[in-house]
Amino acid sequence: MNRKELIRRYLEFFKSKNHKVIPNASLIPENDPSALFISAGMHPLVPFLLGQPHPLGKRLCNVQKCVRTTDIKEVGDNCHHTFIEMLGNWSLGDYGKKEAIEYSFEFLTKVLKIPKEKIEITCFKGGTNAPKDTESADIWKSLGIKKIKFLGKEDNWWGPIGKTGPCGPDTEMFVNNIEIWNNVFMEYNKTSKGKFEELKQKNVDTGMGVERTIAILNNLDDNYLTECFKPVIEKIEMLSLHKYDESAEIKKSMRIIADHIRAAVFILAEGITPSNTEQGYVLRRLIRRTITYGRELKIKNFVSKVAEPVFKIYDDYPELKKNKKKILKELEKEEEKFLKTLEKGIRLAEKLALKNTFISGKDSFLLYQSYGIPIEVTKEIVSKWGGKVDKKEFQKELAKHQKLSRTATAGRFKSGLADSSEATTKLHTATHLLLAALRKILKDKTIMQKGSNITAERLRLDFSFPRKLTENEIKKVEDLVNSEIKKCSKVIKKEMPPAQAKKIGASGIFDSKYGYKVSVYSIGNFSKEICAGPHVQNTKELGKFRIIKEESVGAGARRIKAVLE
Repeated sequence: MNRKELIRRYLEFFKSKNHKVIPNASLIPENDPSALFISAGMHPLVPFLLGQPHPLGKRLCNVQKCVRTTDIKEVGDNCHHTFIEMLGNWSLGDYGKKEAIEYSFEFLTKVLKIPKEKIEITCFKGGTNAPKDTESADIWKSLGIKKIKFLGKEDNWWGPIGKTGPCGPDTEMFVNNIEIWNNVFMEYNKTSKGKFEELKQKNVDTGMGVERTIAILNNLDDNYLTECFKPVIEKIEMLSLHKYDESAEIKKSMRIIADHIRAAVFILAEGITPSNTEQGYVLRRLIRRTITYGRELKIKNFVSKVAEPVFKIYDDYPELKKNKKKILKELEKEEEKFLKTLEKGIRLAEKLALKNTFISGKDSFLLYQSYGIPIEVTKEIVSKWGGKVDKKEFQKELAKHQKLSRTATAGRFKSGLADSSEATTKLHTATHLLLAALRKILKDKTIMQKGSNITAERLRLDFSFPRKLTENEIKKVEDLVNSEIKKCSKVIKKEMPPAQAKKIGASGIFDSKYGYKVSVYSIGNFSKEICAGPHVQNTKELGKFRIIKEESVGAGARRIKAVLE
């Protein structure tokens, strides 16, 4: 079975079970992102998992593109990837464990024709906050599944995304010792005091990785031999004059190049370009790692060539075809820029080696962090002069850096819609007022939101605009928002088709990512936006709005940070 056929059968199966297919959302989280990228099918659904009604109902399914930055270090084995496609089905307060497990069993055994004897199951063994999930195990037993294990929280518990929010036990399905599907039962809400309370709306959230499933269905123990990667691997073989199975080192390098190029193409298709911050930094890191591993294969000026097959494999994504020229150009630019940086770093490494045959861990980490030179390359350069590198100190510096990165990532997960507290809800509504005020004061109706991030303390809005705002303009925007707050306007939500939302002048990007219906929030006659919420009921709840910072976040984009007092 090929990739497109798997996706088609999955969606058709759940449509037959009264699920509505929702569009594949952008990789960049909208409306108060809780992460740099969408990393699971449930991310765009957080407001609806928290209780807000979805315009398409309580049963949903889709295939969602995801980027998982936490898996970058795992890439190189046979089954971990940075970019993945995730099949998912959801029950928003509708069916529970019985139906979810029965649907999974039916799809695996009847549609995919996997013998039930090959299926192994894990369930939650219980803990201080929730009991042992014997209910799931009993349902699997009733379906004839015999291999069932009970595992702890680290294996069979999901969430919450941040410190608080929906969470619960899960049951995982394995075929040939590889996880193929995961059913999460969101039965609890973790409070700010660390308590686990039963949710009023209990949800089911599932995830099945396309790449792993395709490998299993085609009796392959290596995802890189599936159609999702093989054409890319073949291109690398052709350019490098190496064979994929030549050695473990060659295989690992080819896997990393293929994975990172695929992810980079999809990120670039979202309009993200390489930079030193946020999504742009992840993109830059992926491309530069690709180039570094290309060096191991003795190839350079290759990145755009290796990217070509990705467009053929994923020709069902219109954004790839539409942006192909720009994507390839950005890849070439970044490779050219990095090769120059790499050459500077190599010269510096040689200089250090000539001065002192023993290179400290701090110096080798500087070469890695600032110039992109891996420790192995530094060792290779130094060894020409009979020198050595303090690898232990390098690893300590690297661990320190990784800890800081993890802390920064965790910080993002503590914000956004996952935290639907009173404070963040108020700031979310204020963000709508701010965007409308910017359009009015700057006399530019084309200003668009480029991203937002909200914590309980402040809001942050990125928007399209070519220049710095004057102090007078900032003051006018601030005054206009406060003027609207004082009007005590009601915040009204209406559901309608995207075409109608466009007709009435609602702000938003009108493309296929919206389903048959959207939620439009109107604040008096001032703001009208497509949004997933949550919002206050009246602007009088907001208090006083104050802008604390306005700055650039790249060409053609500005950022405003503001608070409510």
